[in-house]
Amino acid sequence: MRKLAIYHLETLLWIARLGTFRAAADRLGTTQPAISARVREIESQLGVTLFRRDGRGVSLTARGRQLVQDCEPLLAGFERALMQAGDFAGATGVVRIGVGEIVAASCLPQFVGAVSRDLPGVTLEIELDLTARMLQQVLAGARDMVFLAGPVASPGVRTVPIGAVGLRWLAAPELAQGDPFATPPALWSIGSHSPIHTALLRAVEDGLPCRSINICNNIRAMIGIVAAGAGVALFPEAMVSDAVAQGLLVEVHAPPVQKIPFEAAIRAGEQDPVILELFRRAGDLQLG
Repeated sequence: MRKLAIYHLETLLWIARLGTFRAAADRLGTTQPAISARVREIESQLGVTLFRRDGRGVSLTARGRQLVQDCEPLLAGFERALMQAGDFAGATGVVRIGVGEIVAASCLPQFVGAVSRDLPGVTLEIELDLTARMLQQVLAGARDMVFLAGPVASPGVRTVPIGAVGLRWLAAPELAQGDPFATPPALWSIGSHSPIHTALLRAVEDGLPCRSINICNNIRAMIGIVAAGAGVALFPEAMVSDAVAQGLLVEVHAPPVQKIPFEAAIRAGEQDPVILELFRRAGDLQLG
């Protein structure tokens, strides 16, 4: 009978994290039949059933949960020791990152460039999304690390601040002539779950004139809309410096005092040494 190897334990942990044999196979760069064979080998060697079929996915049995809890820190420690010995130069794997539009347009290129240079064996899968969805994705294990508009208050994640972004009320130059709020204008905001939208609503509640509140979940598209004279918007500074410098947008109201903080986040119990190293690097970023 074959002895259990490191890759058996790695297979077990990724199935437990992702919930299906297929997802674990994709993560480990192998096939679903190979994953099934590894599970059979583990169960045969130990003489216990580790997984229970649950619709299209699988769930751990009580013995399986205990094995995962015991093995995860051991495997992570082993991998971390090997990688630290080589200064992470030999790190490999696929890391799935979720990022919002603001981070993508500011400090993400610097982060990706450094990872590509220092950890050439690590592949990044980057997807743009909204904060609310990204938080759920990292909690569910569908994303390894995400960059969120904060502050994030969830016991299931561990966060590190990466800076804050100021906000500016901007409109097209022709709309800014005189008092742009003499006749209540249409206001534009990004998604209703964004803290920027919350800041806009707070300003309206405090008396800022408003004819209507329109939503556009893409900041670059919203820059074009507002520059065409469609209204006034509350923009993050990190996204509008070029448009302001070119004279496409001008300031029409005093900016909010409060800035929007941003954070990198991983699962609270994350053990993967590569993800932990990227999280450590994320803490060195400065947004804005």
